[in-house]
Amino acid sequence: MSDVLAVAEHRRGELRDVSYELVTAGRELADATGGDLHVAVVSGDVDEYADSLNREGVDTVHTVDYGEEFNHDVYAQATEALFADLDAEFLVVPNSVNGLDYAPAVSNALDLPYVSDAVGLDYADGVLEATREMYGSKVETTVEVAEGPFAVSIRSGEWPAAEGVGDADVQAFDFTPDEDAIGSTVTGFEEVGGGDVDISEAEFLVSIGRGIEEEENLELVEALVEATDATLSSSRPIVDNGWLPKNRQVGQSGKQVTPKVYLAIGISGAVQHVAGMKGAETIIAVNTDPNAPIFDIADYGVVGDLFDVVPALIEEFGGEAPDL
Repeated sequence: MSDVLAVAEHRRGELRDVSYELVTAGRELADATGGDLHVAVVSGDVDEYADSLNREGVDTVHTVDYGEEFNHDVYAQATEALFADLDAEFLVVPNSVNGLDYAPAVSNALDLPYVSDAVGLDYADGVLEATREMYGSKVETTVEVAEGPFAVSIRSGEWPAAEGVGDADVQAFDFTPDEDAIGSTVTGFEEVGGGDVDISEAEFLVSIGRGIEEEENLELVEALVEATDATLSSSRPIVDNGWLPKNRQVGQSGKQVTPKVYLAIGISGAVQHVAGMKGAETIIAVNTDPNAPIFDIADYGVVGDLFDVVPALIEEFGGEAPDL
């Protein structure tokens, strides 16, 4: 009873990056317990996913070939059955929309203590220590859980993605769901509106947050975007205000981006936003608050008023700042 079960995540035919981060986190726990790392993939093209998940450190990949996309009832039933069959010590899932949907149900059904949104995990002498962040990532806390088995969800971008090719055993899990308990199905997807720009493909993103204050001031940032040949994106409040379309939003409820350069202007760095851009190669932040969480992950930071900094940048790149 020392094995680890990590449940991978996919969407619309592609494994999500957090699936490979789960392998790293799961391997660390398996090493601490002296157990094996089992990775499960539920629904979709499970054979193709299993091949991709066969990374260094994975002992076994379990496939559940039922359905195409995420379904709460299928995932909950399959995860509960597999975890019980393995008699595992840890259940590890992404702290994502899907993970937060079914993990609590599994934890409740199996009577597992559940720690969500972990950014660090340590296990020794039967005690799990999970590091979490509070107050907009300004404070780190440690949660200790002394009695397992345990269930945890990990925040994306906190563990490096597992690499290499492993020699895992791939096994189809014999699972038949209770059809009467499946209360919903995915009938299709609808793309967010707002044009044909895909910010997830951009190499240079200029992203704006609450610091812009008013919609009319977006003209200033747009001038910088034009001068630097960048792509405009934003944090959620800008989209919620209707100042930019949904397809420009970066974050957990928007898009995950990995540009070469991410220039965050007037963005405090809330957990939900950081989760969507932490993978950028170079992060530059401009904020008046020297204690803003965005500076914790920024490679370069400017503590200053964006209405002073942005015009200077526009001029530096040969553009002309508008009169506001």
